[in-house]
Amino acid sequence: MAIQAALILLLVIGALLIIGVPISISVGLGSLCAMISIVGFHNGLVASAQRLFTGMNSFTLLAIPFFVLAGVIMNNGGIALRLINCAKVISGRLPGSLAHTNVVANMLFGSISGSAVASAAAVGQTMSPLQAKEGYKREFSAAANIGSAPSGMIIPPSNTLIVYSLASGGTSIAALFIAGYLPGILWGLACMAVIAFMARRQKLPRSERVPLKEAIRVLWQAIPSLLLIVVVIGGIVGGIFTATEASAIAVLYALALSFIYRSIRLSDLPDILLTATRTTVIVIFLIGVSMMMSWVMAYTNIPALLADSLFGFTDNMIVILLIMNIVLLIIGTILDPTPAILIFTPIFWPIAQSYGVDPIHFGIMIVFNLSIGTITPPMGPVLFVGTKVAGLRLENVIKPLVPFFIATTFVLLLVTFIPELSLLVPELLGLFD
Repeated sequence: MAIQAALILLLVIGALLIIGVPISISVGLGSLCAMISIVGFHNGLVASAQRLFTGMNSFTLLAIPFFVLAGVIMNNGGIALRLINCAKVISGRLPGSLAHTNVVANMLFGSISGSAVASAAAVGQTMSPLQAKEGYKREFSAAANIGSAPSGMIIPPSNTLIVYSLASGGTSIAALFIAGYLPGILWGLACMAVIAFMARRQKLPRSERVPLKEAIRVLWQAIPSLLLIVVVIGGIVGGIFTATEASAIAVLYALALSFIYRSIRLSDLPDILLTATRTTVIVIFLIGVSMMMSWVMAYTNIPALLADSLFGFTDNMIVILLIMNIVLLIIGTILDPTPAILIFTPIFWPIAQSYGVDPIHFGIMIVFNLSIGTITPPMGPVLFVGTKVAGLRLENVIKPLVPFFIATTFVLLLVTFIPELSLLVPELLGLFD
């Protein structure tokens, strides 16, 4: 019966995805059919409803809608423009400085909003016209924006790291957040290295020198926005409040700041709430149906079978981690990070744990993998948003995006095989139990 349920699960999900049914519906219906085949029609309906509710009934998950709402408020509240101006000062007069500014702005905005898609949209809408005016090729500008946007999924606060904490059995969110800093910064630096190389080949212009007085003014204006990171992360690390409470504080802070900037009005709030609700519903429903699928996979013993297959193939930790990376990179091209984390963490984590891999290091590795998937065809959401913002077709962006794939994959290997990149900062701050 277990084999039959596993086949039904895979066949139903595969068939629905092929005909274009959304991932969440496909996973939910596939899991429901498999559960019915295991425990019967009535019990299957009851069990699926229970698993769906249990998957979404988590205090930790409340952080996700609040962080999403904070990101939407910042996207509409003039904060993105101030961060872009700050990024211009930071990137200085490097060759291809506007493209470097794009990367730094994505890192700053992504680290505050926690959304790669929002970052690609907000920063891309501002930077694309500026780069076109300076003579940058639109394809290259779009690639720089798309390639650097997912750094915000790793630099905290990160919704994907919250989901991983849930899937891994309660890994410390504070430690995961702090662990994301070095890998996220390395992602941005890798993109800047690609831009520096391409800038010399294409002889891209430098920005004009920003006068010291103007630079100080711009940085001063950006400080209130950047303080959000200090308040949220500092409060979590200092034990002042939980990640969920921090997310609510982030909403209040972003809302107050936007009203101070006079960039949003009370009449804008219904649209902001509606946008945040749409995004939140998708994410939370994905988590619920993924929990249904996890129950089926546990019953059918799929994780153990895959683990035995890996152990039968090799007992070398380096090879096993490479296989995991390859699988996750492939899965990331077709699955959203949220269901991918919920499905594959229970499969891969016990194997990694048996080799002594730290759960924080493993969490950064799996999220880094799936972040690359967001810019990879055929399903990459950041890729589609970035091309739409730039007004280009998908095929026009793939070639200039290849160097960014190579650079970020190289950083992924560093993150995978040098655990200190993820563990050093949390260890220094005493976040290990």
